[in-house]
Amino acid sequence: MIKKFLKLELDFDFILIAVTSQLKDYRLCFNINKFTETDFRKTEDLIVNFKGIASKYFSKYVHRPSNSECEFFLIANKGSEGFLIPEMKEADYFILIKDFIDEEDLEFFLSRLKLVKDIQAVVELNPERLKSRENLLF
Repeated sequence: MIKKFLKLELDFDFILIAVTSQLKDYRLCFNINKFTETDFRKTEDLIVNFKGIASKYFSKYVHRPSNSECEFFLIANKGSEGFLIPEMKEADYFILIKDFIDEEDLEFFLSRLKLVKDIQAVVELNPERLKSRENLLF
């Protein structure tokens, strides 16, 4: 019998930003919306299924700018049964930016995020270096 193997390549074509803040998710979104002129709104929780373990739920907010095709997602790292990205326990939230955003807009967004007084740290991450990066695909 001939065996064929399927090689699956996952697409991690998004920008990932780790945010450290002690605020509750709704309060953080309010402050981010105020300082960055965005409109993050609560959406369905992100559900991550693990083999042999109950599903985990993570709070998720979305912002879709009217003049752009990109999407911004704010996702809590701590969920119902643990962490979304366990190796990044020091990050409280992740901002995931899908589709195109130019470097100048990204720098402006990051600089505005750093103005929010209740955010302790904002760090851009490379998703390819994360062990649990598959959890960010939805």
